[in-house]
Amino acid sequence: MAFHEVRLPARLAFGSTGGVERRTEIVTLGSGFERRSTPWAQGRRRYLIGANLRSLDDMAALTGFFEARRGRLYGFRFRDFADCKSCAPGAAVAPLDQALGAGDGTRTGFQLAKAYGAGEGAFGRLIAKPVEATVRVAVDGVELAAEAFTVDAATGMVTLAAAPGAGMAVTAGFEFDTPVRFDADRIEVTLESFDAGRMAAVPLIEVRV
Repeated sequence: MAFHEVRLPARLAFGSTGGVERRTEIVTLGSGFERRSTPWAQGRRRYLIGANLRSLDDMAALTGFFEARRGRLYGFRFRDFADCKSCAPGAAVAPLDQALGAGDGTRTGFQLAKAYGAGEGAFGRLIAKPVEATVRVAVDGVELAAEAFTVDAATGMVTLAAAPGAGMAVTAGFEFDTPVRFDADRIEVTLESFDAGRMAAVPLIEVRV
């Protein structure tokens, strides 16, 4: 897939709006009951950025970033400040934040994931774009040294140097980006003065990687 491992500069995203969407198909039966299903296993995030930019320099920077991605052609990293950690936004990342699985004595690879909700209804979101230097891993509640594991920052796969024993819980804490692309092939800027302007909101959409 066409993806650039670069992050949109944070200053260009201030004032952004967005969130997650789901697709639900609902059929109402003659009895009044409903049948609900979804073709999507994962939610998809959408954002609008750029509408609060006023500096011509910032608008030029966003236009340059857009051009470097060739509009909608290449994906990139986006930091969603409302959902960019394995923990609550205001908390500090800890190695026990998220469960990745259990050891079996031979397995060394574990995919980063984040759980939403609790109990049987919890949803697990695969995390493919972690911020590499922030990943902390623990086995059976004991944090591993940095040299005891590696992280593929392009896929979110954690590889342990030694396979955990059978039943030993593997957990992790991390920060992450959302993989997105521009959802328009056009950017519009209005010049309002010699050093200020206004930009129409630019849509972003999450991509599967």
